[in-house]
Amino acid sequence: QVQLVESGGGLVQAGGSLRLTCAASGRTFSSYAMGWFRQAPGKEREFVASISWVIGISGTYADSVKGRFTISRDNAKKTVDLQMNSLKPEDTAVYYCAARQGPRSSSAYEYDYWGQGTQVTVSS
Repeated sequence: QVQLVESGGGLVQAGGSLRLTCAASGRTFSSYAMGWFRQAPGKEREFVASISWVIGISGTYADSVKGRFTISRDNAKKTVDLQMNSLKPEDTAVYYCAARQGPRSSSAYEYDYWGQGTQVTVSS
């Protein structure tokens, strides 16, 4: 079992930055691939970024955030971060952290555990 708690959301102006953190509980965190997803009002949940449980493999990103967002993990601290730079109003959403055993994935259906989400609002 893995429990996930996101933090770091808030209100920021366009062009600004935020860093989201997902804190995990459970002894086997290092064996889980992690992902970030987001859901805007009236829209389906969409993939943002994912990272493998294998150290040294770079993250994968949605085209809409590539070059602006960076996912990273610290297995010793049991955290996964999402650094978000050059934020745009269209990045406004609730951001969710997710975990799965197996390879990283961009499909929300393949994740077994989810956090409660943290709100990110980008004003124009």
